[in-house]
Amino acid sequence: MDSFYKKLSKKIKKIRERLGFSQEMLAKKSGISRVAISLIENGGRKISAEEIAKLSKIFNIPTDVLLSLEEDIEVVLEAAVDRKTKDKTAIRISVPQNNLTKFKEVLLYVLSKVGSKPNVGESVLYKLLYFIDFNYYEKYEEQLIGATYIKNHYGPTPTEFTKIIEEMETKDLVKIQDNYFQYPQTKYLPLRKPDLSVITAQEQKVIDDVINTLSDKNAAEISDYSHNDVPWQTAEDGAVIDYESVFYRTQPYSVRGYGDENIQ
Repeated sequence: MDSFYKKLSKKIKKIRERLGFSQEMLAKKSGISRVAISLIENGGRKISAEEIAKLSKIFNIPTDVLLSLEEDIEVVLEAAVDRKTKDKTAIRISVPQNNLTKFKEVLLYVLSKVGSKPNVGESVLYKLLYFIDFNYYEKYEEQLIGATYIKNHYGPTPTEFTKIIEEMETKDLVKIQDNYFQYPQTKYLPLRKPDLSVITAQEQKVIDDVINTLSDKNAAEISDYSHNDVPWQTAEDGAVIDYESVFYRTQPYSVRGYGDENIQ
């Protein structure tokens, strides 16, 4: 296989992973078998023009952008990007500086509370952050972290997570590859205390409630639990989960008393 197709195969895998799609999910959405997708991503076979068209549609990028090895999908941390860089990529999820700061400190706060627990790996963290964000939005109609969550087979996935972790590694937290029983697990441990000045008492209570309720679940348990939450159920596979759907939650997921009129 020539160098173009080798580079294209790596790009397809990179885009799929950054969008939070599993190979199985992409196969279902595209009609391309999971085995074929695996072979394409690993350079085992060339991708056809028809398959390129299908993936371009699913990735929501033009075909020429997918085929151009100079253009890519990227999560952008606004504080670290300049205008020259902004014009190069086709798809961007922008993270404002205030959201970035809040994300970092909330993550460090959660890790300081439960990061050392053997069941709390990356997958559990994803769901804890999701419930923190969506519970707060349901209760107060305001963003807490305000991350962008994608619906995938394993539950809600915060799209910004990987990029923010890259910025935090070695100075704010450490990434550890481990095993939980027979399963591989990625863990994160804090290297500093969170700055609680950026987390209000109201926000901290919601965070603590989620931690106390859900942090003992393993990855499979919390994933199954998230699948019964209305926001996840009403989103399309691979699509962004809409915060507004929290107002249609049922018990035991709803955290707001809708008969109350004193919610500010």
